[in-house]
This record gives sequence, structure tokens and C-alpha cells, in this order.
Amino acid sequence: MKAASAKEIRDELKSRSEDDLRQVIQRLARFKKENKELLTYILFEADYEQGYVDRIKAYIDEKVLEVNTSNLYYGKKNIRKLLKEVKKFIRYSGNKETEVQLLIHFVYALRENVPKVFNSKVIRDLVARQITLIKVRISTLHEDLQFDYEQELNMIEL
Repeated sequence: MKAASAKEIRDELKSRSEDDLRQVIQRLARFKKENKELLTYILFEADYEQGYVDRIKAYIDEKVLEVNTSNLYYGKKNIRKLLKEVKKFIRYSGNKETEVQLLIHFVYALRENVPKVFNSKVIRDLVARQITLIKVRISTLHEDLQFDYEQELNMIEL
């Protein structure tokens, strides 16, 4: 089965009644965890972005402390999994400032809490790619925000 394009879906949603839309959303929420997470963000957390960022930062801190440092292979695997989840949360928001805040916090949390895994070239490269991505995203923000985030990033890089 071929999926419809975004435009076709948008046009079809315009023609549906409010009750039909409610049923479609409820049915969509039943199928995948990501759909439920996205709906939760849209319905409950999109209005207060800073609260959302703070919850994700706390989640990152919690997960970084759970990284397996006794076995480097599992440590790398845990870090990649956490980065994948952080990227998913960033995708839900779609806000560049949120992306910068969460990625900076991710790198900071790794540097502070799991310095042992930085002996691995794979982790150092992963962090370097994230720092490069952060710099690119910072360049798209307002000048005042650019300065603030560049200061924060410089503190992490040292």
C-alpha cells in the first residue's frame, strides 16, 4: 500500500468533520508509541516549551548516569541509544532553540558524568559531530541567542 502525500492528507483532513478528526487521532494514537509521544507533546507540552526542555534535560541526566562504563561496547551502545531518543524529542518540538539547548546539554552531561567513555574514538567522533551540528544550528538563531549559546558551547569544549 502506497502512502498518500502530505498535501493529499491535508486536503482530506479539511473535508472531515470534527468528530471524524477526533476518531482518526484516537486511532492513530493506538498504534505506535511515537505517535502517542508526539500527540502528548502537541496537546500538553507545546504551549510551554521551556518545561518540555527541562523535562528532557532531566531525562538525559538520568540516562547518562545509567551508561555502562565497565564495558566500553555497551557504553557506546547506551550513548547512541540516548542520542537517538534526544533527536526524537527534538523532532517533536521542531524548534531550533530547543534543539541547541538539548544537544548542548547532552554533550555537557556526557563530558561531566561519563569521562571514561571518551577514551573511545567512536564516542569522541560522535560528540565532535554533535558539536559541529550545534554550531550550524546556532548560526541560524537570533544574534543575541547566538552569543549566549556560543558562550555555553565554548565552556563545554574546553
